[in-house]
Amino acid sequence: MNSTLLVELFTEELPPKALQTLGTAFAELLSKTLRDEGHLTDNSAVEGFASPRRLACRITHVAAVSPEKKIQERLLPVKIGLDANGQPTPPLQKKLDSLGLGTIGLDQLETISDGKQDVLHISRTQAGKALEESLNKALEVATTKLPIPKVMSYQRPDGSTVHFVRPAHRLVCLHGDKVVPAQVLGLESDRITLGHRFLSQGVLNIASADSYEAQLETEGKVIASFEKRKAAIVKALAEKAAGDKVVQPDDLVDEVCALVEWPVVYEAGFEKEFLEVPQECLILTMQANQKYFAITDQTGKMKNRFLLVSNLLTPTPELITSGNERVLRARLADAKFFFDQDRRKTLESRLPGLANVVYHNKLGTQKDRNGRLIELAAALAPVCGADVEQAKRAALLCKADLLTDMVGEFPELQGNMGEHYARHDGEHADVAQAIADHYSPRFAGDQLPRNAVGVAAALADKLETLVGIYSIGLVPTGDKDPFALRRHALGVIRMIIEKNLKLDLMDALNKASKLFATYPDFKHSVEGIAGFIQDRLRGYLKDQGYSTAEVESVLSQNPSKFADLPKRLEAVRAFSQLPESQALAAANKRITNILKKTEVGSAEVDTNLLQVDAEKALATQVREVEPHATRAFEQGDYQQALLVLAPLKANVDAFFENVMVMDNNEALKNNRLALLKHMHGLMNRVADISQLAA
Repeated sequence: MNSTLLVELFTEELPPKALQTLGTAFAELLSKTLRDEGHLTDNSAVEGFASPRRLACRITHVAAVSPEKKIQERLLPVKIGLDANGQPTPPLQKKLDSLGLGTIGLDQLETISDGKQDVLHISRTQAGKALEESLNKALEVATTKLPIPKVMSYQRPDGSTVHFVRPAHRLVCLHGDKVVPAQVLGLESDRITLGHRFLSQGVLNIASADSYEAQLETEGKVIASFEKRKAAIVKALAEKAAGDKVVQPDDLVDEVCALVEWPVVYEAGFEKEFLEVPQECLILTMQANQKYFAITDQTGKMKNRFLLVSNLLTPTPELITSGNERVLRARLADAKFFFDQDRRKTLESRLPGLANVVYHNKLGTQKDRNGRLIELAAALAPVCGADVEQAKRAALLCKADLLTDMVGEFPELQGNMGEHYARHDGEHADVAQAIADHYSPRFAGDQLPRNAVGVAAALADKLETLVGIYSIGLVPTGDKDPFALRRHALGVIRMIIEKNLKLDLMDALNKASKLFATYPDFKHSVEGIAGFIQDRLRGYLKDQGYSTAEVESVLSQNPSKFADLPKRLEAVRAFSQLPESQALAAANKRITNILKKTEVGSAEVDTNLLQVDAEKALATQVREVEPHATRAFEQGDYQQALLVLAPLKANVDAFFENVMVMDNNEALKNNRLALLKHMHGLMNRVADISQLAA
C-alpha cells in the first residue's frame, strides 16, 4: 500500500544559523535512502520541515513493501567453481550456501566473461523490503550524515551516551495513520510530538502523516515549514512598516525564522537623539545584537522605529516592546558614546598607534603597510584619473579608524566609520569617500568605489594584499582563503574592466612587489600572482556570458591590460559567426602547430622566392589586408581587425592544398614559414582564433 510517510525528530533548540541547512539535508538524506531501497515512486513528493525544535520530512506515495527485483549474483570464476567434469566444486557450494541458495542445478548458472576470465553468475529474485527495515536504515544514515556544525554528547535516561546536534526527545514515524516501528538516537517511534512551548497544550497526537502540518499549526501553534514561516515574517514586516522600508537582509530574516515557531511582529521605538549616530552603526547594533529590523523612509533615511519578531502572541504587546526598547536603548547609548568619544581625536592623530598593530609577522605593522599603500596609490592615481595628493591622503588615513572605539566594537564598520570621522575632521569629500571605498567591492556584486580617488586607494589596498600575502606563501587552497585573496583579485578585475582603466597589471604588480624588497621572507612571485588573477578573470568573463572558447582565445595571449577585453571578446564573437571563421580557425591551429615544431628565422617574406601561384596569391592578399587590419587594431576597432581577415579563407585553403611548406629546398621552406609566421601574427593580434576551431 502506498501512503504518505512522516518522520519527525523533536529536539531541544537547534542552532539557528544552521537550521535551514539541517532541515534540507534531513529530508534529502531520508528520501534518498528510501528511494534507493525502492519505496518511492516517480510520483513521490518530498517536503522538509524545520522549526527551532524539530526536523521533519513528509513523503507521498511511499510503499509499505518495496517491489521484488531481479538481481544477478557474481559467484566464482568457472575454473574454481566447476571441476574438470563440469560439476560444482565445494567452494561453489560454500558460496551458494552463504547466499542462502542451497543446492541448485547447473542449468540455473550462467557463464559471463569479465574480459579476463569466465565467471559463474546466478539470477534470482530478491524479495521486497518492509518499510520498517528501510526506515531504520534511512534514519541511521540521516542522523549520522547530517551536516552538523558542532556535535553534542549527552546522556539518555538509561545512561547511554548519544552524539547529535542537540538532545533529541521524541521520534514520530507514521505511514498513513499507522506508526512505523523505528529506533534512532535511543528513541522509539510513536505519534506524539509537542507544540509551541507557551501557546499550545503541549502534547499533540498526530492523527496521520497527511494531517501533520495542519495539526501543528492549528493545535500546536507551530508553523513547521521554514519557507512558510519565513514568508509569514516578511509579510508581517511589510504590513507593520506601513509604507516605510524595512531593512531586512536575507541572513537576518533566516536567522529570526530559525528562532521562532509562531512569528508575531511588533513595532517599537527609540529616542530621536540616537539618529545623530551614523545609521549604519544603529542598524548594525540592532541586527547583530538584538535581531531587530530597522525602518527607513523611502529615501533610505532611518527612522526612530524598529520591528521585532517575537515567538509570543499576547494581548499585552507593550510588555514585550517596552522590554526590548530598554535593551536597545542601552545598546544605542553605547554606540552614541563610542561615536562621540571617537570624534574627539582626528584620524591623523591616531596614525602613530598603527605601529602597535601587527599586519602580519612577516610583513610588518599596519604603519608599515600604510607607507606601502601611500606609495602605491600615488603610482596608480594617474591611470585612475585621480589627484595624486588626494590618493596619498586617502591611503594615509584609510586604516586609522581601526583604532577607534566604534570599529573596535563593530569591526564590520571599518572604512565606513573612517568616512564619517574624516568628514568631521574636514577632509576633502573625495578623500573621505575613498576611505570607506578602499575596501570596495567587499563581496560579489558589491558596488565599486564612487570616485577616482577611491579607485586608486582600493586598487592599492588589494594589490598590496595580493602581492604581500601570496609572496610569503599563503596561497589559497581548496575553500580556505583566510586573507580573501580571491575576492581581492576579483575586485581588481572589476575595477580595471568596469572603470575602463588603462592599467598594465604586470607593471602594477611589479611596483607593488618592489615595496616589499626589504622583507626577508618575501619572495618575488609576480608571474604566479598574475596567473592567480587570470584564473579569477576566466570565471568573471564566463559569468558575463562569454563561452569558454571565446574566453580562452583572448586569455591565451596572456594580456596584462584588461580594460579592452570585452571589446576583444565581442570581436571574437562576431568573427566566430562568419561562415569563414571555422576554416580560418582550423588553418590558424595548423599554422600554430607547424611553427611550434620549426624554428623560423626572419619573418620577412622574399617575394623572389615565391614560386607556386597559391603562395603568391596568399602573400599578395596578406600585404593588401595588413594595413587595414593594423589600422583597425591600433584604433581599437577589434571587430573590424578580425573581420578583414575573412577574405583570406580561399587563398589560405589553396595554399595548404597546393604548397609544400617543408620543402627540401631550405630557402623555399624558410620563406614559406616566414609567410605563415607573418600571417599568424596578423591573425592573432586580437585573439588566438585557433581556440575557436571545433
